[in-house]
Amino acid sequence: MDKNNELIMKNPIFLWSLKILAALILLQTLYYKFSGAPESIYIFQTLGLEPYGRIGLGIIEFITALFILVPKTTSIGAIIGAGIMLGAISSHIFVLGIEVNNDGGALFVLALITFACCCILIIAKKDEIINFIKSKF
Repeated sequence: MDKNNELIMKNPIFLWSLKILAALILLQTLYYKFSGAPESIYIFQTLGLEPYGRIGLGIIEFITALFILVPKTTSIGAIIGAGIMLGAISSHIFVLGIEVNNDGGALFVLALITFACCCILIIAKKDEIINFIKSKF
């Protein structure tokens, strides 16, 4: 990684912007999951996961958003968030379609943005993640 990219990856304003964006996207979807919004029910019925998958994933996304925002657990939250978003992106590509219920692909785009934020946070925290893994094995 060149010096400019390294400086960007260590810029606290940039990193906090990514954390806040990822957490906001994760948190704003909770209203739809927990209120039983028709769009959310449709998605999870199509995936064969209604209602337990919808509620369970909502709880996991809430915890993930908190992990992302807390500095000591950001890397854990980013890893979990990237995994969740990889599942969402895969679901859109292989089962739901890019556009769900005439949303213009908005949910797919939000999943891509959140995935990108989490991946950048993982890269920014790679030394921390590697040191944690080395200390455990």
